[in-house]
Amino acid sequence: MKNETAKNIDLIKRIRLKLLALLLILIALFFIALCVGRYGISLSEVFRALISDDSLDPLVKNVVTQVRLPRILMSMIVGAGLACSGASYQCIFGNPLVSPDILGVSAGAGFGAALGILISGNSVLVQGQALFFGLLAVAIVLVISRVNKKTELFMLVLSGVIVGAFFEALISLIKYVADPQDTLPAITVWLMGSLASVSYSKVLIAACTILPCTIILMTLRWKMNLLSLDEEEAISMGVNVELLRIIIIVVSTLMTAVSVSLCGIIGWIGLVIPHIGRFIVGDDHRGLIPACVIVGAGYLLIIDSIARSLTAAELPLSILTAMIGAPFFGFMLRKTLGASAK
Repeated sequence: MKNETAKNIDLIKRIRLKLLALLLILIALFFIALCVGRYGISLSEVFRALISDDSLDPLVKNVVTQVRLPRILMSMIVGAGLACSGASYQCIFGNPLVSPDILGVSAGAGFGAALGILISGNSVLVQGQALFFGLLAVAIVLVISRVNKKTELFMLVLSGVIVGAFFEALISLIKYVADPQDTLPAITVWLMGSLASVSYSKVLIAACTILPCTIILMTLRWKMNLLSLDEEEAISMGVNVELLRIIIIVVSTLMTAVSVSLCGIIGWIGLVIPHIGRFIVGDDHRGLIPACVIVGAGYLLIIDSIARSLTAAELPLSILTAMIGAPFFGFMLRKTLGASAK
């Protein structure tokens, strides 16, 4: 018993050290991202801009504080939220191939945004409708999947496929009737995800919704380990399994819906980052959830920095996340499966 306790303490210490290292790397990436771009800025100028040095060139100060800083903050918040949401969904369904859009939230939000662009193009309407229809899609899934006053996981998955396909069809319908010269390109670009139009007001909205949801999942992370047990065994340990699942689904869905409504659909983060987190800290959700938050924030920060620096015409985020995430995901699968086979 003493040896087992000592091993657990040692494991917790190693996880904390790894999380601290990841946090330091994220802080370094934050300052590097402020420096890089088509307009190069030195680290000393970045620090002077952040402390509002009046002797600094106003152009440099404006680039740092009004152009790059809100994008960087938004990329970190959204990346952390999507990664945390992905890890939570994978925990609920016990499937490492699950991503945050499995219950149709991305398709619903995409339809809402496309409808808003078709109607007027007003940013407030687009974001509001994206959030509303994203949450509505998951609400429909929960209603359909509830049979005999109980929600089964396989019914959730099937209901998510049905609702997602329905809203994808509605998106295709809107793209079909949209003006090909003006509206259709706007819908297409929005659906691929971008942080180009980020402002401090959007950052505040994201922070006020995604961060509290992340904190809730952080407080529940030790209970997530019990969801890997048989339902009867988890119930015998005092866990209300169905209530816990509903809370995690609602919180994760809200994070995803807010992210999509503000930045468009950004794929692969919720699928890939939890696997990277497991590779670093293991399967224990007490360390996995914080690791996903940090790694997800850093990953989307890197992706957005590449998107705004690589070419004069900014690349949509979903293109880069797929181009980088898909091969890396394949590499991770080969590595983990190869290690388990030995």
